[in-house]
Formats: sequence, C-alpha cells, structure tokens
Amino acid sequence: MPVFRLREEPLFPSPRLASPEGLLAVGGDLSVPRLLLAYSMGIFPWFNEGDPPLWWSPDPRCILPPSEFHLSRSLKKLLRRTPFEIRVNSAFEQVVSACAAAPRRQGGGTWITDEMKRAYLELHRQGYAQSLECCRDGRLVGGIYGVSLGRFFFGESMFSFESGASKAAMHALCERMAALDYLLLDCQMPTAHLESLGAKEIARKAFLERLRRGGLEPSTRPSPGPRLG
Repeated sequence: MPVFRLREEPLFPSPRLASPEGLLAVGGDLSVPRLLLAYSMGIFPWFNEGDPPLWWSPDPRCILPPSEFHLSRSLKKLLRRTPFEIRVNSAFEQVVSACAAAPRRQGGGTWITDEMKRAYLELHRQGYAQSLECCRDGRLVGGIYGVSLGRFFFGESMFSFESGASKAAMHALCERMAALDYLLLDCQMPTAHLESLGAKEIARKAFLERLRRGGLEPSTRPSPGPRLG
C-alpha cells in the first residue's frame, strides 16, 4: 500500500489505508490542529530524531477499557504496603522528560524528541494533554501522559524510577477514567507489560468504530476529555 506524503494543510487520508505495519503517512508538522485531527481519527505520530514525522494507525490496536484493568495480587500488596502519592497534572513536563530519558529495550535514543516535547506541552497548555504522577516522599518516581479527547484517553508513554510505579500509575489512571465515564485507554502497540495489566488487541476497524460510537468525530478542535483530577 502507498505511504501518503502530507502537505501543509492539516489533512489525513483514511487510516484504513495504512500499510500492513500501520504506517499511513509521512511529513507535515506537529501543530495542535494536526495532532488533534490525527488522534480523533485514530492516528498517532511516532518517529526518530532527524526523521520527518511518521503517522501510524496499526492493525490490530492495543486498548484497555478502564474497568478491565488487571490488579494483580503483587500490585495490590504493593499498593497496600507502601502506597504512592498520586497527583494529576502537577508535573506534566517532568513526566514527558522522564519518559524521554527512559531506556529503550531495543537500541538507544528516544522517539520523544525536543520537537515532540514542545508539541505535547502545547497540547497540555490548551487542555488536551494530561499526566498522572506517582510520588514517594514528594519525589516523582513514576507516571504516564497522553491526550484526552471526548471520552477517550490516548496514552503516549510512561516511566518508572521505582518498582511498580508505572503499574500504580496505570491503575490510578484507570480508576479516574472509570469514575469520569471514559470509555477507552488507547495503548497503541502491545507489550508484555501492558498485556499483564489487562490490555488487549482489537482490529483497527473495531477500534475506529468505538471512536465513532463514542462520539469522537474527525476534527482539528475536538472537545478535550474531562480533567483527571
């Protein structure tokens, strides 16, 4: 299948036209209107330093309905024995920077470039990107950030400086999402870590239909999701 080259206008081809690996388009920028349109269409950016923006819509898609988070015995014991202090949107920039600095399992470097950081900080300033922080004795030890639109949270990255902190962050995020009637946490790509927390894969067609049925229509200015706290 062809990979589409984007122009200056914030437009995307149908995500159903993505390659078998999920790559849909190349080029464009990380402006707020383009990013919001992408997420509302089930598309996200993912590329390395020095590369042009690459836009993806994988099939299948990894998701986690908030009510289906798997709270393991070991995590339940950890949270009961040494609970973390949970904060929301108190250290967004630090969470993004910590995610960027986290070691990658394959190769070096990071896909969270300075350009990406600036783009998501602007999304945060405009109320579309949120973070959840795990703290211990006032120190940031884990967290997660993503983009919230309508009743959906599109997870971008998470990190952990202390054992169990990223799992605790996901658990706290899902609890808040469920309380606020969010429908879905988008995890993008599957990993063993995410699957251990209850994430599962569904067909892209089913994922896009969930977005549509949840009221998320393609838009450069969709409604931001409810504040997590």
